[in-house]
Amino acid sequence: MAQAEIKQRSDSTMNTTAALSTQKPSGATAVLVLGDGTVFWGKGIGATGENVGEVCFNTSITGYQEVLTDLSYAGQIITFTFPHVGNVGTNQEDIESITPAARGCIIRDDITEPSNYRSVQHLDAWLKSHNIVGLAGLDTRRLTRLIRDKGPPNGVICHNSSGTFDLAKLHAMAKAWPGLDGMDLAKDVTCRQTYSWTQARWDREHGYGDLDPAKAQFHVVAVDYGAKRNILRCLAGAGCKVTVVPATATSDDILRHKPDGVFLSNGPGDPAATGVYAVPVIQEVIKSGKPVFGICLGHQLLSLAFGAKTYKLPMGHRGANQPVKDLETGKVEITSQNHGFCVDRESLPKNIVETHTSLFDGIVEGMRATDKPVFSVQYHPEASPGPQDSHYLFHRFTKLMEDQKASDQKAK
Repeated sequence: MAQAEIKQRSDSTMNTTAALSTQKPSGATAVLVLGDGTVFWGKGIGATGENVGEVCFNTSITGYQEVLTDLSYAGQIITFTFPHVGNVGTNQEDIESITPAARGCIIRDDITEPSNYRSVQHLDAWLKSHNIVGLAGLDTRRLTRLIRDKGPPNGVICHNSSGTFDLAKLHAMAKAWPGLDGMDLAKDVTCRQTYSWTQARWDREHGYGDLDPAKAQFHVVAVDYGAKRNILRCLAGAGCKVTVVPATATSDDILRHKPDGVFLSNGPGDPAATGVYAVPVIQEVIKSGKPVFGICLGHQLLSLAFGAKTYKLPMGHRGANQPVKDLETGKVEITSQNHGFCVDRESLPKNIVETHTSLFDGIVEGMRATDKPVFSVQYHPEASPGPQDSHYLFHRFTKLMEDQKASDQKAK
C-alpha cells in the first residue's frame, strides 16, 4: 500500500474517532477533555476527581515513579508513551519528592500486577495515596501525535466511578485554564524552610548512602525551585554538605551560610515569571564570586540573570533518550530531560559560551560564563539514562569550588 494511502486512511480514522469521541463507550469511568473539544475515554485509575492542566507526553520506558514525583511536572497531566506502566509496582526509594505535583497520569494499558523484588505497593494504590487522578486504555499514540503536531493542549482529566460526566463543564474548564505561559509554580512546590541534606546515591548492596557532614569537602547552598532528590544525592555523593533554601530566599539568606558554591535547581512553570524574584538574587550571588551550577529551570534562570531571554518550545523535551553533544569535547551524552521552555541562543551575551546542544532540535543545552565560575545545563545529569554519561558535571562543580578555595587561600 502506498504511503500516501496509508496516511489518508490514518487521517480518516482519526477524524472519525474524533467525531464519535463524545459518545461514551460502555464501561468508561474516566475521560480527558481538551480545550479544543477533543474527548478521550478510558478506565479510571488512581484517585477519583478532576484536574486541569497542560497535557504533555514522556517517552521514557521506565522510571514512571520518578517522573510522577518530579516537581517540574507541576501544572501538567503526563501521558506515558511506553504502554507498560506500573508493571514493577512502586516503592519508597524511587521518588523525587514527598508530595507529587503532577495533575494527572495517562497510560495505554491497564496496570498489571507488579513483578519486581523492590515493589511494596501497586501503582493504582500508590496513585490513590497521593490523590493523583489517572486514566488507562487511552490511545496514547493518537494523543501523542496531537501534542506533537499542535503543541501541548490544556485539558481536564476526570475519574468518576459512576461513569457520569458533564462534558460541557469539563470543556469549559479546559478552555478557561490560562496555561503555563507567565505562570510561576516554583513558589507552590518549593520547601517552606531551610534544611540540611546528607543522603547520597543509591546502590544495590547498601541502599542510599549517607555523607558525614564532618567529612564533607565543600558546603553547597541549593536553591529549591522544585528540586529533585537525586540531584541533592549526587551533590552529597560528590562530597558536598548541602543546605537547601526556599525559592524565595534572598542573596543574604544564601550567602550567610558561607557556602563554597551555590546550586540552582530544576522546577516547573515559566522561568520569566519565576525570574521576577529569582533573577535579582542570582545576580547578587554571581557578583559574590561563588561558583554557581544550574540545572533545568536553574539553567534558564541563570540565562535570564545574564540578560538573555527564554521562550516556550512547541512541545518540549520529556524523556530519557535525549542526545546532547558537548561542544567542547565532541562527546555525545544520552540524557534525561523535562522542560517546556528553553534559552534563546541569539540573546546570549558575549561572556556566555554555549557548551552543549540538542541533537534532536538544536536548542541550547548548556552554557558557561567566560569571566565567572558559573555554568549550567538544560538536562538532568542525575537521572542516569546513560547511565553515567553526565555525572562529570557534579565533579566539574566541585573542581570550581576547589579552585576558588585555593584562590581565596592564596589571596590571604
